[in-house]
This record gives sequence, structure tokens and C-alpha cells, in this order.
Amino acid sequence: MPPPHPGGVTGGGRPGDARQAAVARLLADVPDSVALHHDLTTAAAGTVVRTIRDATGIVSAGEAPLVNDCACCALREDLVPELRRLADAGLTRLAVVELWDSVEPKAMAEVVVAGGLRLTSVITAVDPALLLPYLANGDDLAEVGLAAAATDRRTVADTFARQLEYAPVLAVASSEQADDEDRALLAQLHPTARRVPIDALDVTDGEARGTDWFAPTRPPATGWTPPGWEADPVHTTNAAPPRGGGSPDVATSGAGGIDGAGTAADAGAGADAPGAEAGAGPRSERIGSGAGGAEPWSGRTGSALVDAAFAGFDVEAAAAAQHPACALLPAEADEAGVGTLVWHRRRPFHPERLYAALEDLTCAAARSRGRFWLADRPDTLLHWDAAGGALCVESAGPWLASLPDAAWDMVPPVRRAAAALDWHPEHGDCCQHLVFTSPGLDREGLELLLESCLLTDAEYAAGPAAWKRLPPAFDSLLEV
Repeated sequence: MPPPHPGGVTGGGRPGDARQAAVARLLADVPDSVALHHDLTTAAAGTVVRTIRDATGIVSAGEAPLVNDCACCALREDLVPELRRLADAGLTRLAVVELWDSVEPKAMAEVVVAGGLRLTSVITAVDPALLLPYLANGDDLAEVGLAAAATDRRTVADTFARQLEYAPVLAVASSEQADDEDRALLAQLHPTARRVPIDALDVTDGEARGTDWFAPTRPPATGWTPPGWEADPVHTTNAAPPRGGGSPDVATSGAGGIDGAGTAADAGAGADAPGAEAGAGPRSERIGSGAGGAEPWSGRTGSALVDAAFAGFDVEAAAAAQHPACALLPAEADEAGVGTLVWHRRRPFHPERLYAALEDLTCAAARSRGRFWLADRPDTLLHWDAAGGALCVESAGPWLASLPDAAWDMVPPVRRAAAALDWHPEHGDCCQHLVFTSPGLDREGLELLLESCLLTDAEYAAGPAAWKRLPPAFDSLLEV
């Protein structure tokens, strides 16, 4: 019997509803599947409660002690041993890692992979009607009882945004409250994600193409076939070989129940499956595309959510997709009253003028992110990350243009490729690349404000030596 495939889900209409619906769908559709969940609400008492359940209810429960007064650290320490225990028992074919509301999927996905387990998908479950309320929520997690440690300074909005944007698949809850604006906001916040309705059961190949659903490149595990694969299996000429024993396939999910967004991950395809990429961009193979070793076929594909759950996941590609130097940011868009502005310039910001405009810029959109450079710090790539009226600015290391040629060999290829796309004969990869997404976006006013923060012609002509003598307005934010 193959080892289990651990995975994860969170989200909701009320906090947790979408997550619970997605988990229930997977448990119902995948035979011999279980959900592993760590509840951090008991952290104040010094423990984290762990439950394992299947489609019929709770199978087992236990506790894990806090590690360094950190509930999230306890989860990290307990997660892989529990997944390995499930694998060794030989009775579970899919283990869904259902993450608690404020646990982020990136950290747990990396823990799972570092533990020698195979991660095959990360899915965030989300109710579109809750997008704007949670993106506008600037409360600290501690204020709403969701902090994972005493030192946790995250907010509801920025945590939710990362949960949403990390996953390559969004399991979308059916919501009577969601309107066209909500759906447009979801599409613009994460345009490369595959959106799969949680309650979709059997779908045809044509329906899958029309809704951007996608299928795995091969059946997920020897001895078990997902619904709909029996009659028309996908061709696997170039697919990864079937698994034997050894490390189980793992799927983990990040947290997202905070604002109705959840993350789900499942295992099955294996980390080495072709096309197992994260949110860095569209998968090369979709249903019927024939790319990446998956040839076209017709007929039923089974549960859309199961298809997504066994799609494959590359944790390194997912990390690169979130890194400010090479993040795949949203493109220009305008639909149903929701707009996305992409602002790209070569000239550096004047530190004092930009600092004075931070509040207006931060509040100009529900979500903004990107990279930028300051005249007084010409060698430093700075990360812009704003949601819920709060802005995080931090150094993301040097621009490649500031590095000696010998150091380039130590830079990941994806970073070099991103720099090449932005390369300028004079400034190299130094640039402003900021993206603002929001209902009712004031594009003209936002562009005027951003332009006013750049160096003037006279300031620019003075050159880099003069720029470095400008007042260092961002020292307090960057903790210099």
C-alpha cells in the first residue's frame, strides 16, 4: 500500500467556512484520506491541540507542547513526525494539512519539504465576499486572538494577503454575498492562480478548459485512481515514474481562515512531477494542452478540486515567485470597478518626498506591493508590501547592478532572468516597480503622487554622489 499524501486547507465564509468546505470535499472524494489540524487557540495554556479526522469524524486527538512560547514553532516541530507516523501506518493515501487561521502556507510548505516529504499542491480556500473586508483589516493578530507567538506583530490584512498570493490554486467557495466586484478583485490580486469551485463535482474536459481548471500529469498513486480517471487516463509518456516506497508525497496549506481565505495542499503527483510549479506563473500543461508530457484527452476529469490537489508543487519556485526581486506581480487591469495600476520608472525616489507621501500611498489601494529604490541608497533593493492601511518596507539585499561580476554566479537563475528583463544601460536592474490593486482606484491621482516623489531633473543630473548626501528619511523604517 502506498504511503499517505499529506495536504492542507484553510478558509471560510465565516472564518474557516471555506477551509472546512474544501477539506470536507477532499475527504469525501479521496478514499482513505485524513485531515491533520493543529488548533493554536489553546496556546495560552501551553499546548497545541492536534486532531486527525476522516470523512466520518475525528479519528484521534492529542497535544503538542509549546516550543519557546511559540505555538507556530510547536506546529513546526509536530507536523513532520505526525505525517511520517501516518505514512508508516500504511493506511492513509492522502493527508490534508489543514492549517490554523494565521499560519502561513509558505513556512509550513518549506518545513514539509525539508522533512523529506513530497509536497504536491498548495490550495487556498477563499470566499470572494470576504476579500475586501479582510484586506482592509489593519488589526494586529494579537488583537483578534490569532497571534502565533508573543512576538507576532503581523496584521490580519498582510497575513491574509500572503496566504492568498502564495498558493497556485484558489478553491473558491460559493457565496451569495459575492458580486462581480469581489470576483474581479480576486482575479486581479492573484491573476496566475487557478480558480476552482469547491462544490464542483464531475466536470468535462471542455468545462475544465473554459474555467481554467487543470489536471495532474499522471494518477497520483499506485493502486488508486481519482474519480473520472478510470475510462480516460492521461497519457504519461514523459511523466515521472510511479512511486514505490520511501518518502510520502506531501501537501501542505498555509493559514487563511482569518479572512475567509484558506490554503490547501495535497499530495499525490510527487515533487518531481513535470510541470510541478508554484505560483510563479501559469502551468505549461492544462487539460487537453498536451504540454509537459500530458497529452490531450477527452471525457470526465472527476472532481476539479481533486485534480488541483494532485497537480504538483515546487517550493523553490513558489519562494522565488514571492521574492521582491523576481516576484510575478499583477498586470494592468480594470474590471467591474476594480483597477490594478502598474507603475514602472527608472529614476530613483527622493527619500524625504517619498517618506512624506507614504500614508497617502499606503491608503490609496486595498493592496500594493513591489520593489523600489531610493536615491540615498542606490545599491539597495527595497521591498514595498502594503495592506489594511499598513506598510512594510524592508531591504531585500543588493540590486544585481551593484554586485561584482564574480558574484553573479552565486545568484539564482530566476533572479538573473528577472534582472535581465528590467536591465537599463545606465542603472542596470534598479527601478521602481509598484503595483496597486483596489476597487475605485484613483489612477491619475496615484500616478501624480508617485511622480512627485521622484528626483527632479536637476536632482537627477547631480549624480549618485550627490544623491547619497540626501537626508536619510527611511532610517527609522529600515532600522539602521
